Amino acid sequence: MNIKIENISKNFKNIKAVDDLSVEINDGELVTFLGPSGCGKSTTLFILAGLYTQDHGNIFFGNVKVNDLETEKRNIGMVFQNYALYPHMTVLKNILFPLEMQKIPKKDSLAKANELLELLKIRELQDRKPNQLSGGQQQRVAIARALIKSPQVLLMDEPLSNLDAKLRVETREEIKKLQQHLGITTIFVTHDQDEAASISDRILIMNNGKLQQFDKPRQIYNNPNNLFTAKFMGNTPINIFSLRKNLNGFSITDTSITLPEIPILRDLGEPEFLIGIRPEHFEICTVEDGILVGIVELVEMQGKDNLITFSIGNLKCRCFSSPKLSPKTNDKIGLKIKSESILAFNKNTGDKLSIKM
Repeated sequence: MNIKIENISKNFKNIKAVDDLSVEINDGELVTFLGPSGCGKSTTLFILAGLYTQDHGNIFFGNVKVNDLETEKRNIGMVFQNYALYPHMTVLKNILFPLEMQKIPKKDSLAKANELLELLKIRELQDRKPNQLSGGQQQRVAIARALIKSPQVLLMDEPLSNLDAKLRVETREEIKKLQQHLGITTIFVTHDQDEAASISDRILIMNNGKLQQFDKPRQIYNNPNNLFTAKFMGNTPINIFSLRKNLNGFSITDTSITLPEIPILRDLGEPEFLIGIRPEHFEICTVEDGILVGIVELVEMQGKDNLITFSIGNLKCRCFSSPKLSPKTNDKIGLKIKSESILAFNKNTGDKLSIKM
C-alpha cells in the first residue's frame, strides 16, 4: 500500500505541530519519521492512524482518500510505545482480541494466530500473561496483535524505547526481517538516529513540524540538506566552523586562526559561511604537515578507533584516529581535512551551499 501525505498541517492551540507536510511513501517501504522530541513525528503518525484529524491537507492510502475514515476502517496495525497489552489476558488471547471484535470464526482466527506465534517465535509464551514476559517478549506480542488483521499499513510509535540497549539492537533487526518477509508498508517513529539508519529504506527528518529531508539514510548523512540535519545525523557531532574569506585563505570567525586556501570553498561566492567536517573526515598528522593544529583534551575508546576531543583556539572539535597513533592529553596534533567531504551552509539560513568539485 503506497501512502500519500498532501500538505497536511495540525495545530494545538498556538503550536504548529505539523506544518504543510507533503511526502509519498512507496508500497512495501519501511520509512522512519525521525527528529527531536516535539518535532511532529508522532502527531503525523497519529494523523495517518486517524487518531488525530489534520486541520488542512489530505491523506491517501493507495488511491483512497482516508481523511474521514475512522481508525478501524483504515486497515492499519499499530504498535505503541507501551505495547498496551491487556494484563488479564494470555498472550494468545491478546493476539486474538482484534479478530474476536470483528467476530471472525474461531477456527480462522486460531489459524492466523498460530502462524504469527511461529513467525515471531513466541509459541512457548502463548499461555502466559503480560506481567510474566520480558520487555522484548511483550513487544513481539504487540506486533503479532497488530498483524493479526492482515493490515496493509503497520504504524509503530517508538516501539523499542522501553528496551535496554542490547535488546533494542536485536529487536530492530528482527523488525526489519519481519517487515521484509511480509512486504508490508511500515512507518516507524523514533528519535534514535542509529535505530532509524539501521532499519529504514528512507528516513523522513522533521523539526518544528517541518520536513527537513526525506531520503535514504546514507544520502542524508553524506549530503544533508541543511545545518539542522547535518547536526542531527551522526552519533558523534559534526564539527562546525564559521569562516570568513580573506586574502590568504579563510579566517575562523572569533579566533585568530587562519585556514590556508581551499579552492573548492573559494568558489562559493559567499564572504562568510559555515562549514561542517565530520570526525572521520579529519586525519591526524604531524604538526608541521597539518592544515590546522589542535590541543588534545580527551582520548576515548570507540570500538576499533579512538575518539579524540581537541581544541582549536576556543573551539572544541572531535576526530577519530587509529589506536596506533595514541596522542595524549595536552599533546599538539596536526590535522588534515578531506576536502571532498566538506559541507558548507549559509550562515543565516542554514541551507546547504553547493560546492563544485
